[in-house]
Amino acid sequence: MSSFTPFQSSLVTVAVILGAMAAVALIETVVPLHARSRWSKLHLGPNLALTFMAFATNALFNVALVMTLIRLQSSGFALLPRLALPSLASGAIAVLMLDLSFYAAHVAMHKTDGLWRFHRVHHSDPAVDVTTTIRQHPGEGVIRYAFMAVFAAAVGATPGAFAVYRLWSVLAGLLEHANVRTPRRLDDLLSLVVTTPNMHKVHHSRTAAETDTNYGNIFSLFDRLFSTFTPAARGVRIVCGLDGYDDRGWQTTAGLLALPFRDVTAPHGTALVAEEHSWRSAFSPQHSVTLRGGRPLHVHISAHAKQESSSVGEAAKPCYRSSRCGRRSITLRRSVPYAASPRQRCSA
Repeated sequence: MSSFTPFQSSLVTVAVILGAMAAVALIETVVPLHARSRWSKLHLGPNLALTFMAFATNALFNVALVMTLIRLQSSGFALLPRLALPSLASGAIAVLMLDLSFYAAHVAMHKTDGLWRFHRVHHSDPAVDVTTTIRQHPGEGVIRYAFMAVFAAAVGATPGAFAVYRLWSVLAGLLEHANVRTPRRLDDLLSLVVTTPNMHKVHHSRTAAETDTNYGNIFSLFDRLFSTFTPAARGVRIVCGLDGYDDRGWQTTAGLLALPFRDVTAPHGTALVAEEHSWRSAFSPQHSVTLRGGRPLHVHISAHAKQESSSVGEAAKPCYRSSRCGRRSITLRRSVPYAASPRQRCSA
């Protein structure tokens, strides 16, 4: 193995990941969490195309970062080399800190408009399964590796610890995104330590209050530590995707690659009010409104508004108050002009 070139090592890693994806896909057919929908076929091509793009770009990033870590190790720079800890302890700390870098990057992509534009490519999948795992824009790869490089260099992770983390990270991701029915109690128990399939499904909810939780990759520690944890049990009931992105034009490879550079707006410049899901009444207390920046804005309808409006088509004026930001409310008809830019939204 020591004679392998970086290119050969990357090929081996890709082969392992593809083999694992195939195995998980087979399990999905045996014990699916949700029945296959039309999106299960429609998203396959774009998801695999973005996956192979990620393989290519990540291989370059991996080589660059490993070379940097080798130089840092020889120079004695960074924290862990100075502590002279046993190899196992040093490696464990490095893996934990790299997982923290994933958490930090993930939160940043949800909280920053410019970064969210790239990350929404991943979240816009209406049918989350194992092929969603590496459905990411190349720009998101740059963001993630920038965070990873800072943490890895500061801590002084060894190339070996970095390799362990990267492989563990992607294998964990395959399981987390898998459309697999897991025993509820087992999933709840495991989520005390690691990120589980049900726990991560909550993160893919169309409801912003759930989407902005459960950011962790390998460990659930950071979600619990920073109060972004939502119980895994909710994951079996959520509806995946982003309101406003279900159009076939967005869900192609070309559409997804262009998505960060385009605004998603409703027809005729109106705000998009999400269609109610089958189990919700016409005026449920919870709705989603998608503004021009493309992020779902979780809103509540006041009780008096529900009383005034007996049907979806009525021209009453329910007051929508953002549960993300209590500093303002917006009043909308079911469909009204809304010209706010992404920067004019309340920031969480």
